[in-house]
Formats: sequence, structure tokens, C-alpha cells
Amino acid sequence: MPDHYVMFWNVENLFDVDGSPRRSEKLERTLGSELTGWTQEVLDRKISQLAKVVSYANGGKGPDLLGVCEVENRFVLERLCQAVTTLNRNYEIVHADTQDGRGIDVAFIYDPSRFTPVPGQVFYHFIVRRVATRDLVQVSFRTAAGRTLVVIGNHWPARLEGKLESEPYRIIAGETLAYFHERIRQELGTDTAVLAMGDFNDEPFDRSIVDYACCERQRTKVTRATSARFLNLMWPLAGQGLGTHYYDNSVNLLDQFMASRSLVTGAKGLTALPGSVEIVRFPEMVSTGAYPSPIRFGRGEEINPNGFADHFPIGMVIHET
Repeated sequence: MPDHYVMFWNVENLFDVDGSPRRSEKLERTLGSELTGWTQEVLDRKISQLAKVVSYANGGKGPDLLGVCEVENRFVLERLCQAVTTLNRNYEIVHADTQDGRGIDVAFIYDPSRFTPVPGQVFYHFIVRRVATRDLVQVSFRTAAGRTLVVIGNHWPARLEGKLESEPYRIIAGETLAYFHERIRQELGTDTAVLAMGDFNDEPFDRSIVDYACCERQRTKVTRATSARFLNLMWPLAGQGLGTHYYDNSVNLLDQFMASRSLVTGAKGLTALPGSVEIVRFPEMVSTGAYPSPIRFGRGEEINPNGFADHFPIGMVIHET
């Protein structure tokens, strides 16, 4: 059976154009100056830069499954799929139009020759907090060989209010993820392969990840557990001091893959390969400054047409037997 290359990327503010008829008046007012200068030409350039990275990934073959966040609507996702013209892929989309205050969503782009969403098994899980945020997006995909992989896309509340001040919101998100991980086991079986991915806005060692999302560093704690536990696949990279996001002279590993017991052991024919996990950093994406940070595309009056996003993508291989 073929291996499957999976990616996740916070593509940073992939907005529709200023004044788009696909945007509500309320959201247009909320975004305000963030859309200044966001013309069709600028959007085309942003999409071209993102498509270049998607095309380069996986040895130039592109991902079989790509999770993204910070996308405004299905239209920009369709444009991104169309821009990836160097690959023999016909990507399709699962998109959650959430109630986030800035209108940014979580979505999946997938190759239908490799993965097919199971009818009736696409769910958007609302995270309860005082202001709207992104849903968790849960999709059951079936491989061409008939095996099931449940993926959960995450974009947890940001740290803009301060790490500790905003931590309770991410704890709520972690509890929500853990709850639905357990529900998947109850509905589909305890050996269901589940992969959580996303921008968690916390590190692998933070409480929201460890104590509330029930995500472990040690393999045996997952394989021997009777309850729903994830193995955090990012720990080897954390030990090398690598990050997906750089802020205030600090390296942050905010973007992560988390594998269920079945995906760790390969009990259902799908196995996450820990040694395959990587931060996707092509040379043109990396700043030459004091830190190897991502080169941002930016927005408003600070657009860098040679930039990409403020996060590096992450990638990994799922082996199918």
C-alpha cells in the first residue's frame, strides 16, 4: 500500500479581497484596516507563494492531505487548489465556516484518489467561550484500501492577551479535543486511527496539551492506556530546539501532530511514522536574521511579496499496510 504524506499549515490571514461580496458587512467592519491594500493582485501573489510550498513538499509530489487554518472562506481555498498546477492532483476541500470573530477558519485539502470523506462523518465542534473562536473540524477519511483515518483540525485561541491570561481558553479547547477523541472511540471503536493536527498556540509541554488534551510524550503511556490518549509526535523536534513559529526572540513549537493508540501501533493498518515528522522549511521561506524564523507575507501596509506566512508547515508520513 502507498504511504500517505500529511501536512498542516497556518497560512496566516488568507483573506478574500477587500470589499469582497463573499464577506458580510459586519466582518468587513471588524477587519477594517487589516484589509487595506488587500487587492486581487496581492491575493494572487499570496496564493502563488503558498502554492509554491505545497508543490515543493513531499519531494515535489505535494501532500496527500493538507490541513490549513487562517483561511477566510471556501473561495480562497479553491483558488489555492487551482494554483497548485505543477502536480497531478485534483484536490478537493472540507471547509468549516466558523463564527470566529476575524472570520478565519480551519479546513482540509485532500487528494480524492487517496482519501474520501465518509458521508455523514464530517463534524464541526464548537468550543464554548465568551467570544467566538474556530471550531474543531473532525473528518472521517477512508483510504483507497478502505481503512479509516479520523482527522481533527485545530486552531486554538491565541496568546494575544498574554500566555497565562489566555491559557484557560486553550484548556477549554484541550478538553473539547479530549472529549471528542473519547467519543470517536465510543462510536467507531477503541482501535480507530485518529490524528489531531493544528496550531495549538501552546507548546507540547503546556498544561492545555498534556493535562487536558491528554497528550503524552512517552509511547508506552499511550499504548498501555485504557482511555483516550494521544502521543505527541513533535517531541523529538522539540529536543533539537526547532520551532514552527518565532516570537519575541523565542522559538515556539505551536504546530503539532498527535496520534491515537491505533495510529501509534498500526492496529488498523495505518501507522504514524515518528521519524518522518518534519518542519517544512525550504530556503526561500527562512529569514536570514538572528533566528531562522518564517518570512511573513504580512498584510495591510506591511506586505512582503516574497514572504509566505508567520508559521512553518509541518509534515509527516502515515504508513498503510
